[in-house]
Amino acid sequence: MTRARLADPQPAISDRLQARLAARLTERGIDPAAPVLADTPEPIPALDAAQRRIPYDYRDAFADHPAVMAWVRTIAEATTAPHTDDHNPHWGSGGRRVIARGPSLLLWGNTGVGKTRQAYGAIRSLTAAGCAVRWHAVKAVDLFGQMRQRSGVDVEWLLRDIARVPLLLLDDLGVGKSSEWNEEITFRLLAWRGEHHLPTLVTTNLAPVRTEGMDSRQPVLRDKVGDRILSRLSGMCTGVEFDGPDRRFLRD
Repeated sequence: MTRARLADPQPAISDRLQARLAARLTERGIDPAAPVLADTPEPIPALDAAQRRIPYDYRDAFADHPAVMAWVRTIAEATTAPHTDDHNPHWGSGGRRVIARGPSLLLWGNTGVGKTRQAYGAIRSLTAAGCAVRWHAVKAVDLFGQMRQRSGVDVEWLLRDIARVPLLLLDDLGVGKSSEWNEEITFRLLAWRGEHHLPTLVTTNLAPVRTEGMDSRQPVLRDKVGDRILSRLSGMCTGVEFDGPDRRFLRD
């Protein structure tokens, strides 16, 4: 018996079948000789889902401030496998790693210098890095509005749910009128998160404390939120100062 060695490589389909396929494509208005479309990056479903929740102004935000980038790396490196500390280990530990514990940031500076943009950029960076990010973002004034007693809403349950979310962005702390009730809501929220080391991004237009040379008429965060809350923030957050002009006035 003589073994015949075929030329290498062999075509995937015969010439006859290739001609039939070309004829069928032509019948459907498809040019079989047209160049193949270039590959496009596959979307990241989690990032797409996050995009729909992020305000339109910040959907292209990315974290480029050194301190914020370092925070993102720290949080990403501290993620754990799903159900690691869960009461249901039989569910398994497959899937994307989840945020468990980590440090927090207090981003402060003048209006329009990019604090909120950096915060949303950090959320996008964590999601794009493959972390399972369950997050919640709320402006402080909106939080106080949500906590008002109203029919059909259990505001205590709502506060507990926000306090326990793995990643929280509390935006524009110190805006609006101060009151004992606002202070109590803020203290309960930050106290829980600080005691359980849940990563929190807090932004404010106010300097944390008054420093030498500041205008005595210029408010500081301590004036707005009180010593108790400022102490909690100091204990759980690394302060990051932003400076520069208001970027909103620089837009074309």
